[in-house]
Amino acid sequence: MTRQRSAVLIAGPTASGKSSMALARARDRGSVIINADSMQVYDTLRIVTARPSADDEAQADHRLYGTVPANQRFSTGQWLNAVKEILDTLDPAREAIFVGGTGLYFDALTKGFADVPEIAPELTLQVEAEIKLLDEAERMRLLLAEDPATAHRLKVADPQRVIRALAVKRATGKPLSAFQDDLQKGLVEDWAVERYVLAPDRDVLRERIALRFEAMFAGGAVEEVRALRAQNLDPSLPVMKAIGVREIGDWLDGVMERQEAIALATIATQQYAKRQRTWFRNRMGEWPRLGLGGTRPT
Repeated sequence: MTRQRSAVLIAGPTASGKSSMALARARDRGSVIINADSMQVYDTLRIVTARPSADDEAQADHRLYGTVPANQRFSTGQWLNAVKEILDTLDPAREAIFVGGTGLYFDALTKGFADVPEIAPELTLQVEAEIKLLDEAERMRLLLAEDPATAHRLKVADPQRVIRALAVKRATGKPLSAFQDDLQKGLVEDWAVERYVLAPDRDVLRERIALRFEAMFAGGAVEEVRALRAQNLDPSLPVMKAIGVREIGDWLDGVMERQEAIALATIATQQYAKRQRTWFRNRMGEWPRLGLGGTRPT
């Protein structure tokens, strides 16, 4: 009888201790840790994106960390294809631990993925500029005019979803909903899967975020941003939007003081953590909750 393959899915907001939980389990069981964070896939910014340290990576098998050049874009579909290649060559007896804060990656992994063709970045930027000054009602009216099927599925016409839907419709001539109705099967659908969302106390998380960015600034983040800027990359690339890149860049340019840069990056990170918690609450409400670093709630 073939043994069922196993996976552990560890999701949570930034600074919640996901990586330490994954590392402890991987060391104990010989598991492979697979990155499920959309910023940690890129090279150059190990510290800024809070990737595992070189010492951590030496203690367990880590995959998809820092493997994508900063001058490239890496879609959810590309991530899923990369994961499939890893799983196809992995010893079936080894546990796979997926860890990260990108909810869409976990959705694709467990529920399947709509195989939408790659959209030219220029078109996406054009749509983004077109809707920039529109309020929610106006965005919904525009989407209803061009892609009513997708519009009727959205509860809120938030900018990113509207941009995505309009870009897909204009590029392919097909509504985004048509691709969403043709989901590929989730890669771990038939596996034995443990699912966890780390949900530490908000005040504790906010303090950890503040302390972490202070440490990043003093521990090499500035040098990473210098190296990134030296590549003269397109500002629209995902890596250029990593929290801390703009703030540290402004400090390097003399636009703001060091403490202001740290404060703004900390606020942006806390806001990002709030968006992550909202996603996990709405899309992973049934997943068991754990405390900081995977501790059991008291």
